Amino acid sequence: MNLLLDTHAFLWFIAGDSSLSQSARSAIEDLNNNRYLSVASLWEIAIKVSIDKLTLSEPFETLIPEQLAENIIELLDISFEHTALIASMPFHHRDPFDRLIAAQARIEQMTLVSVDDVFDAYGVTRLW
Repeated sequence: MNLLLDTHAFLWFIAGDSSLSQSARSAIEDLNNNRYLSVASLWEIAIKVSIDKLTLSEPFETLIPEQLAENIIELLDISFEHTALIASMPFHHRDPFDRLIAAQARIEQMTLVSVDDVFDAYGVTRLW
């Protein structure tokens, strides 16, 4: 299965946070699944760190590459096709990062790992 981790799912996973459901944690830990993180999530994390809305255990430029490598999580680039879909998507969600992640999950046919059930309105397969 191809998993696209929502930003919070990635952060909770690498922190060992109990907010991550057991089924989500098991799916992410299952090496038979391919794990992806959107470049949009990196952008979101960087912004939140820069405005002191998020504190990481290590500097962004150290923690993120280490965790991606350690957990075999690949980056999903943003394509024109992803952004084009956003232009026609209804506004079930106003968060631009989440809208992009929903578009990526749909186009790439990935299962989105997220607690946020608003994604269901976009027709993505969501695991929590």
